[in-house]
Amino acid sequence: IPPDKNSEFVANMERVLDIYKRPYDKDYPVICMDESPKQLIEVTRARIPMRRGQEARVGYEYVRHGVVNIFLANEPLKGKRVVSITKFKTKKDWAVFMKDIADNQYSKAKKITMVMDNFKTHSPSSFYETFEPNEAKRLCDRFDFIFTPKHGSWLNMAEIELHVLSRQCLNRHFTSMEEITTAVNAWQNQRNNKMCKINWQFTNKDARVKLKRLYPSIHD
Repeated sequence: IPPDKNSEFVANMERVLDIYKRPYDKDYPVICMDESPKQLIEVTRARIPMRRGQEARVGYEYVRHGVVNIFLANEPLKGKRVVSITKFKTKKDWAVFMKDIADNQYSKAKKITMVMDNFKTHSPSSFYETFEPNEAKRLCDRFDFIFTPKHGSWLNMAEIELHVLSRQCLNRHFTSMEEITTAVNAWQNQRNNKMCKINWQFTNKDARVKLKRLYPSIHD
């Protein structure tokens, strides 16, 4: 939460909250996107199993195998999510992920509203640094980008989905990109089959009461 009396924060927050009030529309889906790193770790000492009168023993020596990036986009009202594991989190990686969303996941949508934070790679300029101008412009026209305010990552419903992914799938060690990709794909398919949705309740009316201190004081 930012300091008190922050007009920029509340303006962007209320825009995001207005977006979340929209009813489901397959032609104009509202999608939330976020990303998170995951360290690849290999445990070097074998676990000693439990025996009569003795608890199991686990060694905590490990070898690092680098870090992968997790891109996640979810459509809260439909209960759909798309996850991609990449070696890096560059502008090109983000642009390629967005292209998959536009051309493969939501190819029939007329316009995609994408809610995300304003990280430096999350920019239409990434398309122009990855694709030819005609293709970059085409992809830009497919999206309506809505940015959460600074210090307002909690307004991004993709962050909720990332927490679920962390608890249900990433709460163990992975040694390779292939291993984590297999696990995440299985988790994604299971969640999509169940059509797990997010029931967002926080509105502008709530914000003006609970976050009143963030709104500037207006004097005649």
